[in-house]
Amino acid sequence: MPPVFAHGRLRLYLLKLLDEAPRHGYEVIRLLEERFQGLYAPSAGTVYPRLAKLEAEGLVTHATEGGRKVYSITDAGRAELADRGGELADLEVEIRDSVTELAAEIRDDVRGAAGDLRREMRAAASASATRVEDESWKAAKEDLRKARQEWKEQARRAKDESRRAREEAQQARRQAKEAQERAREEVQRIAGQLQEQFARSGGVLGSLAGAWLGGAPAAGSADASAAGADGDAGRASEWAADLAATGDPARDLDRLLDRFRDEVRDAARDRGVTSAQVAEARRHLEAACGRLGTTFGARS
Repeated sequence: MPPVFAHGRLRLYLLKLLDEAPRHGYEVIRLLEERFQGLYAPSAGTVYPRLAKLEAEGLVTHATEGGRKVYSITDAGRAELADRGGELADLEVEIRDSVTELAAEIRDDVRGAAGDLRREMRAAASASATRVEDESWKAAKEDLRKARQEWKEQARRAKDESRRAREEAQQARRQAKEAQERAREEVQRIAGQLQEQFARSGGVLGSLAGAWLGGAPAAGSADASAAGADGDAGRASEWAADLAATGDPARDLDRLLDRFRDEVRDAARDRGVTSAQVAEARRHLEAACGRLGTTFGARS
């Protein structure tokens, strides 16, 4: 008999059955047998130890009803089942293939038995040419008829189970894809909220700008103006030197602002921000804005 469940897959399928409804151990065994149309039925020694292990891992729990343990899936079990949605879809396909293989093996056995029976019937007919059709011949014909009928029934069940397994696998894939889409949308939503909050927190950006401009004198004094001019000249020759001119001044300015923003964010991530740094950065940014405004105003 080919294996029905690969290693660890019966554990996942038990979680799926308990996610459908709470069940006791015997009901799980009977349900598996029905799912496989009688082609496969796990023993109690296979199912109960796995249920006990799932309970020890916190994935299922049980309550006693009428002297029997009724197992239910926990939130942790549902979480694992959701995380392994794609694997569960593959498992449905594997079950379908296993049912097909089992049905094929039964069909081959039936064909082999029918072939042996026909050979025996021919041998009996040759040995008793005068006996056209006695009771043993009728019994052999009836056995052959029953064998053929059983094979047709097994083939029909295997075909129905294969179709149902294929439909369930397709549904599981759709559900897994929908879950991935919902997760992607949630990540995008959270990222958008973070961007909005970061844009509103201008004081934090100011603090990081102060760290980037670090040590410049306060705006409003002659020394500050001189220091600012010297600092600008030195920085213009070194800072962002790797950004080659594109021939479009507006685009070059956008690239410089992007570089400034990235360095400010990196500084925030690496060093953190204090209230004192926020106040200092605000002063530096105010002075820088004033100087840049004068620069761009001079062009007009």
